[in-house]
Amino acid sequence: MNNQKRAGIITALIGLVALIVLLNASTSAPIINWPMEAYLGTVFTIGWMTGVPDFLAYILAIVVFVVVIGVCYKLGSWLYDLVVGRS
Repeated sequence: MNNQKRAGIITALIGLVALIVLLNASTSAPIINWPMEAYLGTVFTIGWMTGVPDFLAYILAIVVFVVVIGVCYKLGSWLYDLVVGRS
């Protein structure tokens, strides 16, 4: 595993944690429950805003989290490549 992949993975984890913290900023739930609260809150929001069936709301919430992870990974890899100066 090269450094560019490591930078992407670290950035993806930071992005995922930032999303979870953002979605749980006003809750009184314990920190250990924050990932599930963020996921279920996203499911509720998708289901309520769009009126899609429950199973589709769960799938779309997973897609949202996967897209955030993927975008943060690519961003971290790109930034590392930009800073280091290799092409």
